[in-house]
Amino acid sequence: MKTKVNISKTMGLLSKKYPRSTTTLNTMRGKASAYEILISCLLSLRSRDEVTDVVSAELFKVANTPKKIVKLPMDKLKKIIFRTGHYNKKAETLKHVSKELISKFGNEVPRTYDELISIKGVGPKTANIVLAFAFGKLVLPIDVHCHRIPNRLGWIRTKTPEETEKELMIILPKKYWREFNSAFVQFGREICLPISPKCSECLVKKYCDRIGVLKSR
Repeated sequence: MKTKVNISKTMGLLSKKYPRSTTTLNTMRGKASAYEILISCLLSLRSRDEVTDVVSAELFKVANTPKKIVKLPMDKLKKIIFRTGHYNKKAETLKHVSKELISKFGNEVPRTYDELISIKGVGPKTANIVLAFAFGKLVLPIDVHCHRIPNRLGWIRTKTPEETEKELMIILPKKYWREFNSAFVQFGREICLPISPKCSECLVKKYCDRIGVLKSR
């Protein structure tokens, strides 16, 4: 019962503080195409959010469709996305995914989970982000913040994002699903940091079990 109350109180406060219109990963959400959201998500892997935002914008000025990415010389693509890290692998993935969209999906981003993850390089988190932010589907995209923070709060005890998604689908009321990713990503970037979180500034600290917090500010 305590956990259920804490979840409702926490989501109410965070949803108000970080409305979905200020969603992260890429500041163009809301006006970005499904393809741009997909590519930004692929670039975000093992990259800081602020770097992904800038690099995505630079890339889309040059190439923002599957055909344009395929035609873009590999060395130029790698140069543009270099700052996101693992740029060799990411460049190959962007090329492969774009070719798959052209050959198998009529140059469009598919609208179902199974079709998305059938594309090599597109994992569960990426698929759910595309479904949520490109197509408005009721899903739970789980990134590092969305996995880490519910465990710190004491909502769940999970070891992987996949486990977290399954547990949250059970305990998190569906009315909060659309706001969850946006709120927790922003909250994780600004306040609930991985190391030395800003607990003194946290608006939900009285609902937090502080699991694993050894040092805070």
